[in-house]
Amino acid sequence: MAAKRDRPAYRCTECGWTTVKWVGRCGECQAWGSVTEVGAVAARTTAAKSVERPAVPIGEVDASRAQAQGTGVPEFDRVLGGGLVPGAVVLVAGEPGIGKSTLLLDVAGRAARGGAPGQERRVLYVSGEESAAQVRSRAERIEAMARTLFLASETDLATVLGQIEQVQPDLLVVDSVQTISSAEVEGAAGNVAQVREVAASLISAAKSRGIATLIVGHVTKDGSIAGPRVLEHLVDVVVQFEGDRHSRLRLVRAVKNRYGPTDEVGCFDLSDVGITGLADPSGLFLSNRTAAVPGTCVTVTLEGRRPLVTEVQALVDPTEMPSPRRATSGLDSARVGMILAVLGTCARAPLGRKDVFASTVGGVRITEPAADLALALAFASAINDSPLPTGTIAFGEVGLAGELRPVTGAHRRLAEASRLGFTSAIVPRGVVGGGPIPDGLRVTEVATVLEAAQLAAVPAR
Repeated sequence: MAAKRDRPAYRCTECGWTTVKWVGRCGECQAWGSVTEVGAVAARTTAAKSVERPAVPIGEVDASRAQAQGTGVPEFDRVLGGGLVPGAVVLVAGEPGIGKSTLLLDVAGRAARGGAPGQERRVLYVSGEESAAQVRSRAERIEAMARTLFLASETDLATVLGQIEQVQPDLLVVDSVQTISSAEVEGAAGNVAQVREVAASLISAAKSRGIATLIVGHVTKDGSIAGPRVLEHLVDVVVQFEGDRHSRLRLVRAVKNRYGPTDEVGCFDLSDVGITGLADPSGLFLSNRTAAVPGTCVTVTLEGRRPLVTEVQALVDPTEMPSPRRATSGLDSARVGMILAVLGTCARAPLGRKDVFASTVGGVRITEPAADLALALAFASAINDSPLPTGTIAFGEVGLAGELRPVTGAHRRLAEASRLGFTSAIVPRGVVGGGPIPDGLRVTEVATVLEAAQLAAVPAR
């Protein structure tokens, strides 16, 4: 029989999908231009004759090596699950200018000063975007100076690995993975092959030496992490840094975490003097008013497992234009449009010839349906020019038929409202019977949006 000719193979650099012919778009992850030829397999991998680290019974594995160590930044430790595990690799992603470098430099400085005198941790900060002098200037500004914090401005992977060999750090910070390149791989820094090689080398060094590693990653226009998708699979923790450029509030949430939960959120205040953790950030999202104002309502949202008291505002203004405006800030425009339609149908709210504006206070973005009821009450208050009673909060999901549906974490929301001094809560039916009600908080259960508006002393027209 004639020898079978080797056929070329093509593989997607994003997800690893293979095909026998080239295509412009991956059939698995639908990425464009990611399918490249890899050739046929020339030989099969054979078993190694000797193993350096033989397998051991699971009961004999030293679990102390996986214990987390605090970084000195409680809000960051909360997201990581208690701190950094030796050998763990954390990918920190976020938009340009959001404060990633400031946060990690603060973490590096506090980690270096965290031990007792003579037992400080050695930290190596590698910057591929700024010079060492620029990093020091920022460190002085945010008070991140430390005797055992080492700075290096390098973009060559081999030099970075040499710095790791020389310094022998306990914590490594690389800013960023897209700016470092290897001379052994073709292409400019930041392309798929370079990012894969740099990440694999840093992860190998971290695992073999037990170095906790923080890697900064850039994001694309749609907010996803730049580079191959396999980068997120290789690292142990993926942390997303979020925030509005025009607001001081920054949120850090874990997208993937092998050592802790993924429903924790850390809150930070970014200012000219650095970045500060906010153990109680609810005050940032409330207006500093002493008198009640029409068109406002306070709700309690859940960011992960943390309840945050947030205020939503609404403005309804008559217009002569044939197409009234619908503008939102910090809210989902589609959800706002749905609530307006429910108010117009179920509560007969006159919204046909009026411009409608909706916003949140403090630059926070609300996406969960629990804020539907508060937004509906804010619209009703603005339409009738009648403020809601002082000290009232509301939360609940609004259905298309005008019914109210319970939401998760209701008693955590009520406890947070009571702690901040609120005295009245309007919630969907079924909340009171699910657990104890905080002292001093009067909870009223309602079934529809119209009933909620009537109880809030805002009569629907």
